[in-house]
Amino acid sequence: MPVIAPMPAARPTRIPNQRDGADDTSTVPASGTTVDHLTETYRAHYRSLLGLAALLLDDTASCEDVVQEAFIRVHSARKRVRDPEKTLAYLRQTVVNLSRSALRRRILGLKLLSKPMPDMASAEEGAYDQLERDALIKSMKGLQRRQREVLVLRYFADMTEAQVAETLGISLGSVKAYGSRGIAALRVAMEASA
Repeated sequence: MPVIAPMPAARPTRIPNQRDGADDTSTVPASGTTVDHLTETYRAHYRSLLGLAALLLDDTASCEDVVQEAFIRVHSARKRVRDPEKTLAYLRQTVVNLSRSALRRRILGLKLLSKPMPDMASAEEGAYDQLERDALIKSMKGLQRRQREVLVLRYFADMTEAQVAETLGISLGSVKAYGSRGIAALRVAMEASA
């Protein structure tokens, strides 16, 4: 049976003594946040960090992702957190920074999205509209000249009755009479062509 040697103990990190200069050979174990402390912080403050992310972001899934990523990043850099009491502060700052990054990505994504194409009429709708337009033009040609002029100026040129009267040099009453008779004749002609 092979003999498995135990793993050597981790060497303490050497921190130079500031009084003696960089040549001091004494070693001090590196301090940092332990995994157990980070686990306890996770259990105790997960909800409050989720609430912090919720104030900055708008959907629950993104908030949960940000908080989880914050714990992962602080866990990866736990040796740099020399004072375990500051772990929560580091987590809060990481949540804020990750939330800002998520918002920046969203804004950039919205800017880069192509504008949607306007709704286009189908080929059948276009053909049907063309048939209606042809029928209207044919029916308009069958109207009396004054009726046709009044309807075109009133409804296609979007003029008021007073403007039509002034343009054609007729009275306002005549514009109303030609307009109502023209619409009635147009309705009859359109129904006959349908």
